[in-house]
Amino acid sequence: MSKWTLKDIVRAVDGKLYNDDVIEYIEGISFDTRTLAKNNLFVPLTADRNGHDFIQSAIEKGASATFWSDPIEDAPKDIAVIQVEDTLKAFQDFARYYLKKVSPKVIGITGSNGKTTTKDMVAAVASAKFKTHKTIGNFNNHLGLPLTILEMAPDTEVIVLEMGMSEKGEIHLLSEIAEPDIAVITMIGESHIEYLGSREAIAEAKLEIVEGMNQGTLIYPGEEPLLKTKIDNGWVDEKVETVKTFGKAPGVDLYSTEIQSEMKQTKFKTNQQTDTACTLPIPGEYNVQNALSAILVGETLGIDVADIYHQLSHFQLTKNRLEWITGVNQSVLLNDAYNASPSSVKAVLSYFQEIEVPNRKVVVLGDILELGKQSEAMHLDLYKAIDPEAIDELVLYGEKMNVLYKEMLKIMDKSKLNYFTGEKIPLIDHLKETLQPEDTVLFKSSFSTGMLEIVSKLSRFENK
Repeated sequence: MSKWTLKDIVRAVDGKLYNDDVIEYIEGISFDTRTLAKNNLFVPLTADRNGHDFIQSAIEKGASATFWSDPIEDAPKDIAVIQVEDTLKAFQDFARYYLKKVSPKVIGITGSNGKTTTKDMVAAVASAKFKTHKTIGNFNNHLGLPLTILEMAPDTEVIVLEMGMSEKGEIHLLSEIAEPDIAVITMIGESHIEYLGSREAIAEAKLEIVEGMNQGTLIYPGEEPLLKTKIDNGWVDEKVETVKTFGKAPGVDLYSTEIQSEMKQTKFKTNQQTDTACTLPIPGEYNVQNALSAILVGETLGIDVADIYHQLSHFQLTKNRLEWITGVNQSVLLNDAYNASPSSVKAVLSYFQEIEVPNRKVVVLGDILELGKQSEAMHLDLYKAIDPEAIDELVLYGEKMNVLYKEMLKIMDKSKLNYFTGEKIPLIDHLKETLQPEDTVLFKSSFSTGMLEIVSKLSRFENK
């Protein structure tokens, strides 16, 4: 764990120190009293609630210092207090300071889908040669990114930072904090179209990742016209020295060949390694594109391709993404319910409908959120990705899935189609009653739909 002096922190955030005789060093930082530990610095954020109201709880948890932007006369007397104008800005400024002090190679990753998987792949590749730190889970916003930076060890050589967004300007801020040496854009999809209005606007928002760069390397899907057109027209020229592209066919720097998609792994070759296959320990042809970007990162870092392939063959995927679980009645659950967009749903359906399984295939799809005015049309359009002959049962959940349910009634036997909304218990009970040994069940939805609760109820029985 990193250790900082109070004077270093004050200098980094341009603050004023009070009660400096209480403690000299700080170990760790948190803006959530539930995760505070002894000798931590507490960051009382002011959003829906004023974090300063929780200072006593922070002290009881062991906090030794705190940022403070409320009136100084209200500050506690028994811990060190660093007065600042804005506690959030101080938190982010402290992360900038620490990142510059450690000075690792910084890799930033963004995109509509595949950010977390790509982050996991890139971190695995980088660790072949360098001490590597990465974003945990999806801590990828204006709070999670600085926290990730401040949690890295002082001898870190490479840091891999996932950068998420919902609105224009958010990735710009993250890039300014991180100043990436290498930036990766995984793809442009429909995620957050509710707030940005179009895929073109999403592409522009993702390109904000270069704003903090200084003649670094940009890696992006070269077959995406919304990115390619802007990059070819000079959008990134002032910030980026080298551009590398990946894709599915000639015309990009690195493309895939001879893809073999199996139930629990995927093999592929590339135009640069025609005799050697790379094996990913996860299913889905669409994950090959994420791997190609990771290969290009490894190449940029000077890692030998044999080591890159070895690391990719053993990388660990973040929980709740393409996670195989033993389920109720000896069924097999494929949990991909952490996040969703129309494009990611179609991609996982394509994989799932093609694989061979020992018994029935059941697909459980929940609402896709943040699609705005295009929500109904995009949910309806999912019918094109569903082959009624390739699955044995389709279960839909959520109000937004109603339009897809009505469309599927036209092309699918009603006995193979079920629709639920509201309370989840009837859906859970239905699956408990109908799932058979060796049935394979895919779960996919947006996180806020609550599909993970359903997965949990159907998987907990494996230990009973």
